[in-house]
Amino acid sequence: MRDEQDIKVETLIEDFLGARAVRKPSEHTLMAYRRDLTTVLKLIGDDVTLRDLSPKALRAAFAAFAAGRAPASVYRCWSSWNSFFGFLVVDGVVAGNPMSAVGKPRMAVPSPKPLRGEDTPEQLLQAVNGRDERQRDPWPERDVVVLALALCAGLRLSELLALRAGSVLGRPGERRVEVAGKGGRPRTVPVEPELDAVVERYLESRRLRFGRLRPGDALLVDRKGAPLRRGGLQYLVESCFRRAGVADRVPRGAQLHALRHTFATRLAEDGANASEIMRLLGHASLTTSQGYIEVTAAQQRAAVRANRTNRALGELAP
Repeated sequence: MRDEQDIKVETLIEDFLGARAVRKPSEHTLMAYRRDLTTVLKLIGDDVTLRDLSPKALRAAFAAFAAGRAPASVYRCWSSWNSFFGFLVVDGVVAGNPMSAVGKPRMAVPSPKPLRGEDTPEQLLQAVNGRDERQRDPWPERDVVVLALALCAGLRLSELLALRAGSVLGRPGERRVEVAGKGGRPRTVPVEPELDAVVERYLESRRLRFGRLRPGDALLVDRKGAPLRRGGLQYLVESCFRRAGVADRVPRGAQLHALRHTFATRLAEDGANASEIMRLLGHASLTTSQGYIEVTAAQQRAAVRANRTNRALGELAP
């Protein structure tokens, strides 16, 4: 191990962020790492060196950080520091990771939040597919492909933004989309012929609008041809919900993620196991994937209990 105890932690943070940037995470993810690391660092002191990062100092800083913050924020910050120390261990800068000595909140696995209503996804796609003349520059082909990639391939917002024109590969009937997944975990998702047709229709409409399309170009663009950004994509999805009249069926705080959850929930309803769901959605934990199956089972039991015949059985005289 190199004797680097006097090195400034700010320098090591920049090294860590540089290494993470190679994995091509979203800009939002890198900003979250920087915010979590620098906020706790300031609570430890000024001009902090590596020798200052004792378990005691880290515990005190995290106790101050946790005051007035939600458990999810504290857990995310703890994870950022855990990843940071993991990087330092691998790089030979420190001998071990002290974060095991720093407490963290217990986080329950969040419940899936799919769109409410049995036919809501189909209603959404049908409505958005029609040309709405109230829009300044209608582009239904683009709007439908965004919804379809989330509903039929389970892509996250950051994954949609990272797609290139060359991300959809393979021969007709064997198409697949290569996804730059969360945490640097790439995956491949099969593209069925129906989704393939939607993608091709969008690409043709884009060529008509902006001309030549190269494999390295961003797949999803705005009406001026510039790559869609996070805020623009969120607004696009929200406007699709409003145009289709289904905004009241979107779980609070879910928005585009509700489409991904709908994809996973329908996989579970159609018999996919947790391992298959994990691979298709790029989950880091099998527990997260198992949650979709458990929720589906609970919904099925609730539907059976609502059966009027069951209630009639309860009214039978003994």
